[in-house]
Amino acid sequence: MQSNKESIIMSKKYDITFIGHMVYDEIIPFGGIAHVAPGSAVLCGAMVAARVGKKVAVVVKMAEKDEFILQPMKDLGIDTYLIPSEETSYNRVLHESENVDERTMTLIKSAGLISINDVPALDSTCVHLAGISDTEFDMALMKGLKSRNYPSLSVDMQSFVRHINPVSKNHEFSDVADKKEIAAMMDKLKLDIVEARLLTGTDDLEKAAIIIESWGCPEIMITHSEGVLARVKGKTYYEKFSNSNVTGRTGRGDTTFAAYLSHRLDHEVPESLKFAAALVSIKMETPGPFSGTLEEVNNRLKEKHF
Repeated sequence: MQSNKESIIMSKKYDITFIGHMVYDEIIPFGGIAHVAPGSAVLCGAMVAARVGKKVAVVVKMAEKDEFILQPMKDLGIDTYLIPSEETSYNRVLHESENVDERTMTLIKSAGLISINDVPALDSTCVHLAGISDTEFDMALMKGLKSRNYPSLSVDMQSFVRHINPVSKNHEFSDVADKKEIAAMMDKLKLDIVEARLLTGTDDLEKAAIIIESWGCPEIMITHSEGVLARVKGKTYYEKFSNSNVTGRTGRGDTTFAAYLSHRLDHEVPESLKFAAALVSIKMETPGPFSGTLEEVNNRLKEKHF
């Protein structure tokens, strides 16, 4: 027999559900001052989807004592489902040069793997696994989510390419043994150029996307410093970014994909890619999760992405 809580959960309908860890991000900019703030792929993605008008849920594993850091999402109308853990993940990002893509990341604390039994069976059009390392998701979780038959299941491959060294706790980038099986399970897949190169052996965005497509995923997005590529059902699309600076580079890929997912709910690929590029270009000009408006994104679209 269903409890009242389960009945309430099942009666809600979401456009997008983001699953992953909530994280404290310590960002150390090159030549700058370090600062710590709540972050994660879940936070970056959910804030985007909510700000552009979508109904959003997040399922996060973290320490209950840190639940207050979910408040900015709650303030935007995002429903939060907390999986308790002994500690909240803590990630340090050290920029060692002026090149924002050159950074050393150290996962000092991890909330641990998420079990399919911990994830509520929400009514959601899209479910996105938004991880930052291989400490969050395993094959059992993905197979369990696949069996729930969501219209769209997606994952960011950084969740597997970034292996955490058990001694140094540094993110070490390497190939993924189950990459083809993961790709075949997904309706959409997100990567950046580093992850694409490791998984496919090429840093040619289109060639990498075609290889991943051959593994059985029909919709692939790859970001790099200049822009974003999508490969969908045998066709390639590309859109350049229009940001004037990179002070908000952290969270670029998470933001791009969340914007794309949001727009793809009711738009075709070219429009969705332009929308995502415009939105993340605004985000990259200011540190932290996207804090702009739909009007600002539409204005950027008219000015730079027509």
